[in-house]
Amino acid sequence: MSDTQPAIDPYQYFQHLRHNAPVSRMEDGGPWQVAKHADVNAILRDHTTFSSDVSVRTIEERGAPSMLFSDPPMHHRLRKLVSRAFKPSHIESQRDLIQAKCDMLVGKMSEETQVDLVKALAAPLPVTVIAYMLGVEDGDMDTFKHWSDAIFSNIADILFAEPSPEAAKASEEMNAYFIERIEALRQNPADHLLGRLVETETDEGMLTNEELLSFCSLLLIAGNETTTGLITASVRIFDKYPETFQQVKQDPSLIPTFVEEALRYYSPFSGTVRRTSCDTEIAGVKIAKGELVIPMIASANRDEAVFDNAESFVIDRNPNPHLAFGFGIHFCLGAHLARLEGEIAVAALTQAFNGISLVGTEIGEESLLGGPTELLVKLVR
Repeated sequence: MSDTQPAIDPYQYFQHLRHNAPVSRMEDGGPWQVAKHADVNAILRDHTTFSSDVSVRTIEERGAPSMLFSDPPMHHRLRKLVSRAFKPSHIESQRDLIQAKCDMLVGKMSEETQVDLVKALAAPLPVTVIAYMLGVEDGDMDTFKHWSDAIFSNIADILFAEPSPEAAKASEEMNAYFIERIEALRQNPADHLLGRLVETETDEGMLTNEELLSFCSLLLIAGNETTTGLITASVRIFDKYPETFQQVKQDPSLIPTFVEEALRYYSPFSGTVRRTSCDTEIAGVKIAKGELVIPMIASANRDEAVFDNAESFVIDRNPNPHLAFGFGIHFCLGAHLARLEGEIAVAALTQAFNGISLVGTEIGEESLLGGPTELLVKLVR
């Protein structure tokens, strides 16, 4: 790990904003940041005023629209096409696969006393599950994760500027890989998510290759980053609150509320972005049409006006109206999958070990979107 000093705790900054500048503009005329739960919730609910179609790049430059960054009716059409694959009953049917993969990964971890949690468990578990759902389980999981990281970490430039050479190369490689799979499926249909999408016929006809590639990118990237963030958050909590590890180990029935509180306490996504479609107000602050607004989900999830003892981890917190999965029409499609993977991972870790702690205080890179890219941990058997 790096010997540099850890960055200032972002949650202290969020608290400062909630108390002193709950709606404020970033430097140099940048986006507006919104810190309080009520205001963040209101923005996420109102897709008419706060559009998800935020990019300034042309359609030709962006390619097919993404479900994450589109508005109705396009958003509804895209979401409907994949929503069946993420129904709770279908996700529950993946339990045995998730359990087997998790047990294998944790078993490998138990051979060591120190591992990078992201590389050992938090990344490969969700990537493997999404790969199976897409029917590409014979692919290289490390390559999938590399593509995901390269594109996801560069999402701001992809939307508002020019993607980095690394992100562009990753996108080209991923598209080439999936085009080959798509063309093979057109010749030989298969009963998995990608196979069903290839055969889907909509009012506009069959999905184009470009639309199918957009789905593959969305599912491969967004489908794993949330769970990776949730698993790393859980272990950061075990380190900060060691008693929670023993509580879960002794009483596994606490796992569901532990996971919900982990989602609140260290939100996998610190925030998202919207663009105003008209002149509006947030908490009395006037914001003009066309402005970028960042609803700060991680700040909202520590709002003292909503959560008692908000800066502490409360293992059995109930109710827990966190916004970790968003709200409204863009509520995370994979929320049930992330919860299931998180619960299975927490159970496996607490059963296999007698304790888990961080090595040092450096967390690694942590950005607006996603958790740390590495997390070195010590395992106690």
